[in-house]
Amino acid sequence: MVLYEYPFNESIRTMLRLEHLFDRLGQLIPRDTAVDHHYALATIFEIVDVASRADLKSDLLKELERHKGVLNGYRGNPSISEEVLTAIVAKVDHAFNRLNQLPGKAGHELTTNEWLMSIRSRISIPGGTCEFDLPAYHAWQKLEVPRRRADLMQWISSLMPLAEALNVLLGLLRDSGVPHKVVAVGGQYQQSLPAGRTYQLMRVRLQSIEALIPEISGHRLMASVRLMRPDAEGRLKPSTAETTFELTLCS
Repeated sequence: MVLYEYPFNESIRTMLRLEHLFDRLGQLIPRDTAVDHHYALATIFEIVDVASRADLKSDLLKELERHKGVLNGYRGNPSISEEVLTAIVAKVDHAFNRLNQLPGKAGHELTTNEWLMSIRSRISIPGGTCEFDLPAYHAWQKLEVPRRRADLMQWISSLMPLAEALNVLLGLLRDSGVPHKVVAVGGQYQQSLPAGRTYQLMRVRLQSIEALIPEISGHRLMASVRLMRPDAEGRLKPSTAETTFELTLCS
């Protein structure tokens, strides 16, 4: 199965981008080669760029506070496990407190490191981090693996409260949806969305053996999926086959 996610608003789009970058970072740091740690550092700079949006931190804090209020509203409900509910509220509280204690924007501490910023200013230039351009960075890449990894872990420490908040919020959002099977007739599927309810995320899960790629679009009134099939040169052509897939709408 291959999962595709489509955000309905800019806030969720930013959160998914950051989650993607943190996932990449989590795969690169445990590796040993200098080139992997180079791309880990490049990923850190990408996270700082995305996280520098002025209202991101306050938006995440508001969302965590909102979810806490909704969850506490379930107290005393006989169909809800108090033990599970308490554990989830504790996770939300922990994420809120860590993010709230973070001074300034996420990653702000890194922007005060002149050595890191000298690398950041050249890392987007093709070949800009060659040894003759950044000899100190070249020397860092020749350090022992544990030293490089320790440096990376220190640099990302100020970003981890952001990662935790994203993990909690996106987990709650995904858990709010109920997956169901739908059929794309002639390769297309459309669904009207109920008025008065706001969805934030659409999830489409396809069988990998189908080799189909969804073109997803949506707004507050309609969700649409058009299935495409790549030709031998990778160009996407509309599929006309009747295809069953899994759709989840998350609010």
